[in-house]
Amino acid sequence: MKSTKPLLVLISILIFVCGALKAEETAYNFDVEVFKGDVASVNSYIFSNGKSLIVMDVQGATSEAKKLAEVIKVKNLPLTHILISHGHSDHYIGMDWLHKEFPEAKIVVATADIKKDIKNYSSWMESVGWLDAEPNLKPKSAINPDGFDYDSNIHILTSNELSLRGGGTLELNANYKPSESEHPTTVYSKDLNALFISDFGYNDVHLWMGEGVTVQHIANWKSELEVFKSQYAKLNPQVFPGHGNPADIKLFDVIIQYIDDFNRITSVAKSKEEAMKKMITLYPDYKEADFLLKYSVDNHVK
Repeated sequence: MKSTKPLLVLISILIFVCGALKAEETAYNFDVEVFKGDVASVNSYIFSNGKSLIVMDVQGATSEAKKLAEVIKVKNLPLTHILISHGHSDHYIGMDWLHKEFPEAKIVVATADIKKDIKNYSSWMESVGWLDAEPNLKPKSAINPDGFDYDSNIHILTSNELSLRGGGTLELNANYKPSESEHPTTVYSKDLNALFISDFGYNDVHLWMGEGVTVQHIANWKSELEVFKSQYAKLNPQVFPGHGNPADIKLFDVIIQYIDDFNRITSVAKSKEEAMKKMITLYPDYKEADFLLKYSVDNHVK
């Protein structure tokens, strides 16, 4: 009788090779790069698995978006999606430039409400002249046929997951009460154990509590940060804010303290100047005092 040992060895080798090839096909190296903008100290996040890219939030000026686009191009990988976390212009103005530079990339949002927020905010900015410096973002209309087509260019995701081509998934959550924005989105990556909290988070940057952010919005904001503390205590992810440097979950307590200080000071301040002075004294190294803090104080000190 002939030995079956050579055949078994051959089968084992084939199984090993096929397994190795399969592993090579599915393996990916997931990472994220932070692009730090100068306008409002806002962040963009470039997710990569070595095979494709997704960018989250795309800056508040075309000049900044041009720099971001160059960083993306250097990676020499296809950009599949441009994810906008919420309807504030400092996170989406750059989408026109990126749409032109990367026409195959889909501009996406988590919900129909966010798409509506973006379109409405742009229409309002146009009405008060704030888009004169960014004419390509003026909404397309009969009187402005060359404007940005918000209806056609922004797509609503049908799932709470956004996957990179070649492996890796971003978990989206847009089930929040109005806070810093009307309809915020957060993103969690299991691959990175990282939580991207958009404008729930500011690190060494003054919080935006300006027009549209009511006392109730601020209370919702603080409550959600408390939920984050409990929800992510065991996972202990790295936390990536919408403005400022990445941190750990201790950032939630820092922001809560800032909110408490802001509420306490603005509720008793006799003037806007007094509120500004006290907040700057408490947070002397925080950025954007002349913009984010100023308009926040204007909104809450009458």
